[in-house]
Amino acid sequence: MSTAILPQASLLDAHGRVARDLRVSLTDRCNLRCSYCMPAEGLAWLPAPQVLTDAEVIRLITVAVAWLGVRKVRFTGGEPLLRPGLAGIIGAAKVLRTDQGTPPELSLTTNGVGLDRRIDELADAGLDRVNISLDSLDRERYASLARRDRLSDVLRSLAAVEAAGLRPIKVNTVVMRGVNEADVVALAEFCLARGYRLRFIEQMPLGPRHGWDRSRMVPAGEILAMLEARFRLTPAAQRGSAPAQEWLVSAADGHPAGRIGVIASVTAPFCAACDRTRLTADGQVRNCLFSHTETDLRTALRAGALDDDLAELWLGTHRDKAAGHGIGTAGFQQPARTMSSIGG
Repeated sequence: MSTAILPQASLLDAHGRVARDLRVSLTDRCNLRCSYCMPAEGLAWLPAPQVLTDAEVIRLITVAVAWLGVRKVRFTGGEPLLRPGLAGIIGAAKVLRTDQGTPPELSLTTNGVGLDRRIDELADAGLDRVNISLDSLDRERYASLARRDRLSDVLRSLAAVEAAGLRPIKVNTVVMRGVNEADVVALAEFCLARGYRLRFIEQMPLGPRHGWDRSRMVPAGEILAMLEARFRLTPAAQRGSAPAQEWLVSAADGHPAGRIGVIASVTAPFCAACDRTRLTADGQVRNCLFSHTETDLRTALRAGALDDDLAELWLGTHRDKAAGHGIGTAGFQQPARTMSSIGG
């Protein structure tokens, strides 16, 4: 590592946004085959030599936190629970200190399969909170969407995270027309009853090539209309850089008060407030989910680059971040990588 001492830089782009939130994909592999994410037969996984080692992941997280002002790290995939060294990576990240002198906030986005068996280990390592994907409470619909009959595993993991005391527990749901609209109110009632923070997500063009059909996407306005037919909603305060617009749900007969979020990435993009940067499992920096370019840190790292060299590469790619993702504009093209390969 470098012994040079540079003033801590910020991941500032040409539009005045500063990235404080790092999404780290630990693997492109997954044990589900969700229809909006990948084909039924799966994808061609990255060859093992191309995937960053645990030590390399830790090194790049260290550069991001210690040199570039990152304050939050979220571990994603694929399915990050498939990474054997996950707890060790979390533990190494937790001992870092941000520009504010505090440990980075560490979170995990997961499908929840098998999390119940590992949550205590991950919490002990320093994990702060968890986002769990849950697209239906109906066993048959869940199995059809995920192409695996694992709903009971996910529900067991949600209960285990609750028992471990990690808060807030966030639940992510992608809503698709003709598939799981019937679950919108049921999932809201389920999460409100347990104090989970549910976020409905508009389906984005990041799945199988040519597999996204905007007509099948349920827009945020329709999701809110379904919720307002059952609940009394009040807009929450300004969300800042958070992707979800939150709504306060008033208590009523049959359910307590709570919060529900809607992530309208397609119909109401929040690109102007984006504070995220991304590292793929094979060591590529992406400044946007929908970017068509990447910066290769793995090759530089393995060639002996110093920390300040890696930081400069990262800074350079972030300066070029586009003003927005461009979905719905003329000339928009889906990235070659799918969400499972980029990391959520």
